Amino acid sequence: MEQELRNKVKAAAKEYYQAVYGSKREFDYIPPSGKLLGEEELLNMIDASLDMWLTAGRFNREFEQKFAKYMGVKYALSTNSGSSANLLAFSALTSHKLGERALKKGDEVISVAAGFPTTINPIIQYGMIPVFVDLEIGTYNIDADKIEEAITPETKAIFLAHTLGNSFDLDKITALAEKYNLWVIEDSCDALGGEYKGRKIGTIGHIGTFSFYPAHHLTMGEGGAVITNDPVLYKIIMSFRDWGRDCCCPPGRDGVCGKRFTQQLGNLPSGYDHKYTYSHIGFNLKITDWQAALGCSQIDKLDDFLKIRRQNAALLTEKLADLKDYLILPEVRQGVKPSWFGYLISVKENAPFTKQEMVEYIENKGIGTRQLFAGNILRQPMIVDSDVNFRIGNSKLINSKDLTEEHYKLLPKTDFIMNNTFWVGTFPALREKEISRISDAIHLCVKEKAGVLL
Repeated sequence: MEQELRNKVKAAAKEYYQAVYGSKREFDYIPPSGKLLGEEELLNMIDASLDMWLTAGRFNREFEQKFAKYMGVKYALSTNSGSSANLLAFSALTSHKLGERALKKGDEVISVAAGFPTTINPIIQYGMIPVFVDLEIGTYNIDADKIEEAITPETKAIFLAHTLGNSFDLDKITALAEKYNLWVIEDSCDALGGEYKGRKIGTIGHIGTFSFYPAHHLTMGEGGAVITNDPVLYKIIMSFRDWGRDCCCPPGRDGVCGKRFTQQLGNLPSGYDHKYTYSHIGFNLKITDWQAALGCSQIDKLDDFLKIRRQNAALLTEKLADLKDYLILPEVRQGVKPSWFGYLISVKENAPFTKQEMVEYIENKGIGTRQLFAGNILRQPMIVDSDVNFRIGNSKLINSKDLTEEHYKLLPKTDFIMNNTFWVGTFPALREKEISRISDAIHLCVKEKAGVLL
């Protein structure tokens, strides 16, 4: 009876989906990012609702298994956002369980200033020193040749994002990490499904992080994941995610660890319930089963989504190739297969128009644009109006209250990106028609602003 009623509910929902969402969407305004949901996602969410299980449950177990398999890693843990994934990854490296390799206050972490704040925030929140290295124009990733000069005896980790799905130089960075015994966190929130020399981005460092916000390659609405091949890091990440518990038993399931009443930890009495024993000062950053149900459907479509994103990026490169006197188009390092969260374009400094002029022009034509997130994060109020210590390259320690234009000159390409770079969409709801509209608007802008025939 239960299954029969469940099937009736899902049949009605399928009919609803086809009536309301079944036809292809037409875009008056082409957004730079967005989700692509089908009836399968709706039916899975209804299944999760009918289970009446409110926290992570069977769909979450299925998603974590599917995601680990897709990425080719031993362990995957879901969480409630990509920002939380970054926080969990970094928190894990502060664990006392890592002994002498645990990060501590005052340690230095290599990163970049052009990106999303939540790659940087955990470094500052834990009282450590971010060390900012300048970028490359074209790949918009860290200039790996400048990292070594920024390393000191206090440097203990490298925490970088693969910019909009285009991988940084993992060969050079992993070689430096091995040489100096550094942790590597790959912030892959914008790079799910990308590859570096045949290996999935996010699987090469010690920890990889992902976001499933609606703008990303697959969505749970809000959601994220952390992956690793290290069993020690896996248990630490789980602990920080789940209130700081020492126990690995999932909610609603007792005795999975087999040690519930058999241990003496801390100064607790012998046999104290392991489910209520805490080894870290943690959080509660789990997802719901509704989110996981959505992710279970989305991951089955991920390769198709990635194929369309790559096609869209290739089409933009083809259509904009004649504007290379005015624009810098994305570059891809040999061996990299990007997953193209978006398509970055830079206006050359000698162009007869500015980035701002181009952005405003094509926005008025119905083409959505975005900045490369924070631009130069050292110019953001979160730094300028705070009391934060950091270094730039091989500079001495700088406090945010003492920032001058001379300091910003140490990151010239980061400032160039802030002033000259924007991106447009590649997400899978966009097809050739929309990509042509983007290209046409950009061409019209160049024609009008530069006074040239194209």
